[in-house]
Formats: sequence, C-alpha cells, structure tokens
Amino acid sequence: MDWLTQARWRFGRIGAGACVMLAAWVVLNVALSVILVRIMGEGAANAPLWLMFLISSGPLYLIAMPAGLMLMRAVPELPTRRFGMTPGRFVTLLLMCLPIMYGGNIIGTVLSAVLSGGAAENSVANLAMANDPAMLVFGVILAPIFEEWMFRKQIISRTRRYGEKLSILLSALMFGLFHLNLFQFFYAFGLGLMFGYVYMRTSQLRYSIAMHMIVNFNGSVLAPWVISQVDLEALANADPTDPAAAQALLAQNGAGMMLVTGYGLLLIGLTIAGVVLLIAKRRAFEFYVTPEQLPKGLGGQVAFGNPGMVVYIAVCVVLMALSVYGLF
Repeated sequence: MDWLTQARWRFGRIGAGACVMLAAWVVLNVALSVILVRIMGEGAANAPLWLMFLISSGPLYLIAMPAGLMLMRAVPELPTRRFGMTPGRFVTLLLMCLPIMYGGNIIGTVLSAVLSGGAAENSVANLAMANDPAMLVFGVILAPIFEEWMFRKQIISRTRRYGEKLSILLSALMFGLFHLNLFQFFYAFGLGLMFGYVYMRTSQLRYSIAMHMIVNFNGSVLAPWVISQVDLEALANADPTDPAAAQALLAQNGAGMMLVTGYGLLLIGLTIAGVVLLIAKRRAFEFYVTPEQLPKGLGGQVAFGNPGMVVYIAVCVVLMALSVYGLF
C-alpha cells in the first residue's frame, strides 16, 4: 500500500484499539455494577467509594487498556531521543494549565446546564467532595499513571511520525472524549494538549504524569478539603437578622473562611499568571517537521476520517450526550 493509505490504516487501527478499550470498559463496568446491586441490594447505593472506584477503574486499567493496546501495537512506535525539563520550565507549563483547566471547567458546566435545563449533575465533583482517601489513590495516583501511559505514550508515540501538532491534537481529543461527560470534556481536552506537548518535547512520561497528578490533587483533594473547612449549609441558612447567631456562626467558621479566602486568592493570582504566560510565551512552543508529516489540510482527513476513529468519536459523543440527561 502507498504511504497515505498506510497512514490512514494506522490511524484507523489506533481508533479501533480505542473502541475495544471503551467497549470493554463500559461492558465490564456495567456487569460489575449489576453484580454489586444483586449482592448488596439497596445498600449498593451507599457502597464505599473505594469499591466504586475499583469497579470502574479496575477493569479499565487491568483489562480494557491492555485489550485496546493489543490492536494499537500493529502501529509501530517512532523511537525518539529523551530530553529533560528544567524546574523553571516545568512550573511555567504547570501554571499555564490553570487557566486551561478552569476555563474548560466553566465551559463544560455552563453547556451542561444549558443542554439539560439545569438538571445535569457533575458526579465527579460530587465524588471529590466526599473527601475520601480513595480519591487520592485512584484519582491522584493511579489515574494519571495509566491515562498518561495510554493517551500520551501509546498514542503519541505511534502517530507522531505524521506530524507533531496532529498527534498532540489526536491524543487530546481522544483523552477528552474518553471521560464520557461534558463537564470534564473541555478541560480534559485542553490539559491533554498541554500534557501532549510536554511528552512530545521530552519523550518521558514522568513530566506529564507529575503535572497530571498535581492538577488532579488540587481539583479532587485539596480544593474539596479547603471547602469542607466551612459549614456551607449553616452559612446558607443563617438568619442575617439575628446578630448573636451570626456572630456565633462567624466565630465557628472564621478560620475556615480565612482559609477558603486565602486559597481562592492564591488560585486567582496563579491563574492570572498562567494567562499572562500563555500570551507572553505563545511563540515559545516548539514543533518540528516529522519524517512522514502529512501535508497541511490532509492530516485531519487521514487522522479522523477513518472508520476506527469515526466510530470511537461517535460512540463517545453519544454516551456523553446520554450522560447530560442522566441516562448513562
């Protein structure tokens, strides 16, 4: 086959592997959830968070991802030299992640509310607010390791020969879609672009994994813990006409409110710094011509216009739409 047909086949193989991964994950997740309900009955709704994570993440990491990789392995990796990253460069790129993360979160939240008439619930945010140690294990440690291994190393290493920007875009889109909900799609896609760039320039997973861990720790552990230091329900139900009650409530939540305020101001400052850095250093992002780089205007057709990738994107979009209305 000619090189263009081969490229289309290879991208299709990546898409097919992703479809297998997605199908195996969803089927096993549903099957284990049904088994849990049959064993625990109504108590399944109150199952410990570690068990819920195990039912969801266990099949994904141990079965679905390896199954998808079996198909992807037909596409050879492009070996590249590994490069390090200075602490200053790492911190700079990490700060750039903040406006991407919060901006994407706002877009996803607003769009979910509009499409669902305000009925959509952010289940991931609800889980984070539980302040459970399982979130640290599964959300901060395991998820970044396995997700970076699959969406950066396996996908980018196998597609980078056809163009660095195209490979990063493909990885980020597949990563964002794989979250299967609109709340997370936009910021996952944006962060996927940054993590993909970091892996592209270093060829080492340690840096993107570290960034991923820090981002997840802030969003799923640190922020919920800070918010939990204030009794939000008591503040919402406080009677502003009762000075004594208000004073007692303030005394009870004063330290927590100071912590929340300080944390909020710090995040605002760091996010503004991230915006400034994105603007000031937008030309500092380096991209190089690859051995088999696809012509401009043709890359998107080859990468996304094949059966494997079309099916993957379509299935993810359908499941994402169902999740908005609470049907998945």
